[in-house]
Parts: sequence; C-alpha cells; structure tokens
Amino acid sequence: MAVLNKIRQRSLFLIIVIALALFSFVLADLFKSGSSFSASSQDIVATVNGKDITREDFMQKVEAAQRQAGPNATGSQVINQVFEQEVRQAIMENQYEKLGISIEKDQMRDLLKTTLSTSPEFLNEAGLFDENKLNEYIANLKETSAEGYQGWVNYENSIASNALQQNYFNMVRAGLTATLKEGELEHKLEGNKVDIQFVQIPYSSIEDDKVKISTSDISDYIKKHKKQFEVKESRDIKFVQFNEVASAEDEKAIKESLKGLLKDKVEYNDVSKSEETVIGFLNTTNSESFVNNNSDIKFDKRFVFKSDLTPGVADSIFKLNVGQVYGPYTDNGYYKLSKVVAVKQIPDSAKVRHILIPFIGSQSASAEVTRSEAQAKSFSDSLLTVLKADKSKFSEFVTEYSSDQGSVNNEGRYDWHPYNSMVPEFNDFEFEGKVGDLGVVKTIFGFHIIEIEGQKDKKTAMQIATVARKIEPSETSIDKIFRDASNFEIAVGKKDFEAVAKEKNLAVMPVNNLKVLDENIPGVGSQRPIVRWAFEDNTEVGDIKRFNVTNGYVIAQLVAKHEEGLMSVEDAKATVMPIVRNEKKAELIRKRVSATSLEALAKAENTTVRTAVGINMKNPMLTGAGREPLVVGSAFGLKEGKTSKLIDGANGVYMIKVTKVTPATKLDSYQAAANRVEQQKLNVVSSRLYNALKEAADIEDNRAKNQIQ
Repeated sequence: MAVLNKIRQRSLFLIIVIALALFSFVLADLFKSGSSFSASSQDIVATVNGKDITREDFMQKVEAAQRQAGPNATGSQVINQVFEQEVRQAIMENQYEKLGISIEKDQMRDLLKTTLSTSPEFLNEAGLFDENKLNEYIANLKETSAEGYQGWVNYENSIASNALQQNYFNMVRAGLTATLKEGELEHKLEGNKVDIQFVQIPYSSIEDDKVKISTSDISDYIKKHKKQFEVKESRDIKFVQFNEVASAEDEKAIKESLKGLLKDKVEYNDVSKSEETVIGFLNTTNSESFVNNNSDIKFDKRFVFKSDLTPGVADSIFKLNVGQVYGPYTDNGYYKLSKVVAVKQIPDSAKVRHILIPFIGSQSASAEVTRSEAQAKSFSDSLLTVLKADKSKFSEFVTEYSSDQGSVNNEGRYDWHPYNSMVPEFNDFEFEGKVGDLGVVKTIFGFHIIEIEGQKDKKTAMQIATVARKIEPSETSIDKIFRDASNFEIAVGKKDFEAVAKEKNLAVMPVNNLKVLDENIPGVGSQRPIVRWAFEDNTEVGDIKRFNVTNGYVIAQLVAKHEEGLMSVEDAKATVMPIVRNEKKAELIRKRVSATSLEALAKAENTTVRTAVGINMKNPMLTGAGREPLVVGSAFGLKEGKTSKLIDGANGVYMIKVTKVTPATKLDSYQAAANRVEQQKLNVVSSRLYNALKEAADIEDNRAKNQIQ
C-alpha cells in the first residue's frame, strides 16, 4: 500500500516524464524523416512559382496517361511526361495571370467549332457543324458517365491551354521587331571585310608534358566559371550481372527433345494399360495438331515466301519437298524443326477495292452501327448481287455504305500491297482468287465486298509447320545462377568488389552521374529500385545490395555520392585540363616572344607568314587555322597597315597585320536586312521562349522526397 501511495503522489511527475519522452520520440522521428517543419508536405509533388501541384491531382493524371500510353510506357516515363506537362502548365498560367489573358465562353465555343468541324457526330444533314448536337453530346455525358464527362472537361481544358499558349507566343512575336540600325549592323557584319597577314604559334608546338597542371589550377578555373560547372545531386555505382541463360547442357537437352519428336515411338499408355505407337513429326498427317500440342509457338497456316524466312535457313527449307523436315536449328531464341506442308504459286502483291459493312460487336464498329451480324451478312450479299450485275456502282456504294475510312477517299481501293499485309480472310481471298473475282468475306471488322483488281509476280510459297522450343535455362541452371549471385554477394561483403569479380571472371559495369529521378541503368534497362537505393539516406558509399532484375540478378555497390553544387575537380578534369593547358602554353609562348613584326616572329618560331582574305565577323574563320572569333574580332579593331600585339586564340597564339579594309556597300535602305533580323528573332520564339521561362521559374521538385517514382 505504501508503494501505491507513493505512485499516486508522483503521478503528475510520471505523466510529465512520459509526455516528454513521447514528444522527444515524435520529434526524433520527424527530423529523421525530414520533418514537416523542414521538408515539403507529402501531399505536394512540386511547387512552381508558388503554385502547388498536389499529389492527388497529379496521380489521377498519371493514371489517365498510363491508360492512354498502354503497356509500352513505363511508370517512370509516364510520371516524367505528366510532370513536365504540369510544370509547363503552371509556368504558362503564371504568365497568363500576369497579363490577364484567358479563354472566355464564346471563344471556347469557337475553338470547339474549329476543332470538331469534321467530326461526323457533330454535323447536320448538310455536313455543317451543329452546336446543338455538341450541346446534346455534352449533356448526355454529364448525365450518364461521370468519367466520360471528366474526360470531356479535360479535353476542353487542353484546347483552351493550347489556345492560350498560342496567344501568348503570338503576343511575344508581335513585340519582336528589328530597327533599321539593327539592319544596318547586320549588313555591316556580313559586308565589312578585312584582309590580313598572320603568324600562328600553335599550342601543339609545346608538348603537353612540358606543362604542369595542379588540382588547384582546375579548381580555380571551376570557381571562375561556376555557371558552366553547376551540377545536380548524383551517385556513382558499379555492378555485376548474373543472367538466367540456358547453359550448353540446357541447349543440348532442348535439341535432343526436338530430335525425339521426329520419329514414331512406342509408349506405354497408363489409361489403356497397353503400349501405343505415337506418330512422329515426320509421319504425322495432321501437322497443325502436332505443332499445337508440342510447340511453344502455335501453328501458322499462312503461306510464306523465301524472303519471309531467316536468311540463314531460307535456302535449306526451300530446297525441301512436301513432307520433308529441316532442323533442329536455332532462330530468334528458339530451337526449331520445320516441315513443308504444302507448296503453291502465289502473287507477291495485289490490288483490290472493297466495301466494309460492320455489325454490332465487330472490331472498330462505331456507336452508330445497328446491324446484327446476320443483317450485315444479308445486306452485304444484296450489295454483291447488284455489283455483279453492274460494277459501275462500286464507287457509289463505297461512299454510301463503307465504314473503312482508310479507303473511302480512294473509292475503297487498296493499291499494290504485299502478301500477308491484310487480315487472314481478306488476304486469302485477294491472293488465292483470280483478277476480276468479286465476293463477300467476313473478318473481325465485318463483311467485306471485295473485287480483285490486279495481281502480279507469282512466286513459290510454302506452308510450313514449325515445332519451336524456347531456349531457356533449366531449373538446375536457375538454381546455380542464384547460388553464384548469393556467393558473390557474400564474398564482396568481405573483400574488394573488383578483386572478387576478377577472381570469378565477371565483368564490372560502372554507372556514373546517376540522377535521383533517373530510371535506366545501362545494360539492365528500367531499374528504379536500384536508383532509389543509391539515393536513400541510409545507403553509404561502399554498401552492397542484390536486386532481382528481369531474368537474373544485379549485385550493386555505391561508389560515390556527389552533392548538388559545383562539379568536383575529378569530374571536371577531362573538360578543364585542355583549356588550362592551353592557357599555360599561351603564357610560355608569350614569355619567349620578343618580336614585334610578323617577319621577325615567323623567323624566330621557324614558321611562315600566312594570308587570310575577305574575312568577316559573321563567319570568323581563318584559312588553315580554323575558327578564331577573338583573332577575327581583333582584326576589325585595327586600322589598315597596323600590326597587333600577341592574341591568345582558340588554337594558338597569333600576331596579325591588317593589309586591307573593305567596308560594306552603303545602302539607301536597310529595311531588307532589318526584316532578316526580325525573322531570325521570330524563328527562335517557339524553341527558346518556354525554356527561358522555365529557367527563370522557381521550381521545387518533391518527387524523389515523396517517393512518387
């Protein structure tokens, strides 16, 4: 009881202690995770000129873009695309707000009218845009589909955004003019010419090893040219890859399994409790069934020409008779056996015209299609009957009835096209029939009334049955690759990464300058997990981690961390050393030169005086010396007959003498030149205006912090 009384007496003190402990724990967690006091909110993907891009809105747009892009685009690619779109929109909207420009309701209607002027669903009987049909369409969407209506709103927003941007760009263009003085300057830059004599002492005349360049020299250059060497945060890694590939034993087993399919064999049937003869590939009379039961690639009944086959095997297969087999052979990651099933002469190209009658449920059928399959077939047959009696109505029927917009404007015609370029049923009719044949064919798109207008260049074609087995690793090989990767991971935890790789004869792949939002790792492809790991706060230089990648494993090591700021001396060395070396060579050349005339300098340097004629400021080239803007500019600063002092050029140290000055011809008007200058300004608006706005914008990108990627 005494203990309980003491606890009660100190309850306030205990509560305070516990509260302080909890508060300390929360603070520690906040600071560890980049607390809400010091980091951007997890709900903000980016802030552009003070405007927030929220996570919820951003991810909705990412999901919509991913659906539109389909499986070919990775998540990171879609995120980056949407991010750039959102940043652009925020930057441009900031400009629109400053200028007070917008798209009003009447302007929006005009834009929709222009954009949708050729859309059939919004045209009246006269073929003109009908605003009432548009209003009805929008109202129907609003009533029946919230998702569809939101899609329409997004569509309107995109049209308005494009129009605003065009208006903005046009306003900037309207302010870009060129004065007559600018025209005169342009004319003089092109027309003013000088002839010079010069002596070049090339930097290559001093051997590189005669010039010592220190780390501080490179560092000083970087500090003097900071803007050129500003870099974002990056990481360097190196890795080895363990690929799950078939071993020689695996390939041998696959090849032998195919050979075992060739001949008939006797097998015990557990169901019938007796031995049965299993017909092999050579003797089977149903090649399609045999292939579909034994191959990783299903039977393809289409005929092929020799040119359709892999060059390495085409000659061998086309020498076979019907029933003969070639293989096993390798082709595109498979071991294959190929058997000639049939041979015929087929045109290699054809010309046809057709009328497509779709039905409900056929591919690409629009919402206006109301015929059932039976009705579409009956209607097609009735059109065929009319056309057989009078082919002159074909073009008229195409215009009135065909739903194939790709051929309607060409009277339903598909000009010369190769075999197997159409869907199978269409292809079979046009290549196996005769010129002039007219008939109805059903495909996934509906019923086609087809007329064969031409065929040419009949060639030998074969129907080939191919049993294919994918060349892939066995379970034994996969297990071995896993063990090898695990053993390497353990070994590099104790020894040097490079040394272990060399010992195991593995290639080490370095990857430098990885950025926080990068996705691809050279040689491995899209690997965001590796990039994320390299940038995690608790990943230290020297850390190693294994990653599962497509068909194998990657063991990666973090080699270096580079913080945002100026490029390191080591990273900048390759760029800076040649520049600093030339600067030091220029100093050495200046120290040894005492000559004040071209002839004396040429004699002292054992070279010659050269000539450059008709040089101008627009194209600062010296014959035999290359592009030298500073030297050419200096020439235009000298009077005729005068000699310069030493000039440090791009390719050497120069002394020049102006021998002739030819001023540009005076013009009565410089308007034409001014017009050229104005056009040059206008030409760069589209390519440079947005980039300039983006560079000037205040953009805080929180994707990496908020793990958007």
